[in-house]
Amino acid sequence: MKKIIVLPIIAAMLGGCDQFTARNLGGSDTVELDKNQRLVEITWKNQDLWILTEPMDSDYIPQTKTFYENSLIGVMQGKIIIKESK
Repeated sequence: MKKIIVLPIIAAMLGGCDQFTARNLGGSDTVELDKNQRLVEITWKNQDLWILTEPMDSDYIPQTKTFYENSLIGVMQGKIIIKESK
């Protein structure tokens, strides 16, 4: 159980919650998409986060979307927040 507590502390000391930390140790990271791009799909490929976007329609309202892990044991769940903007 000590390992679960120590790993996030070490990760925070090494540079905060980036995508790697969010995926492997829990925590969250925020990705701001290029202006006028909307999220279509998001997935992990090995340790890389792949984000599929497309141009927004003129009447589209930008949104904030959350990609998260729903762990069976509820420990060290990661979260990526995607922000769209015009």
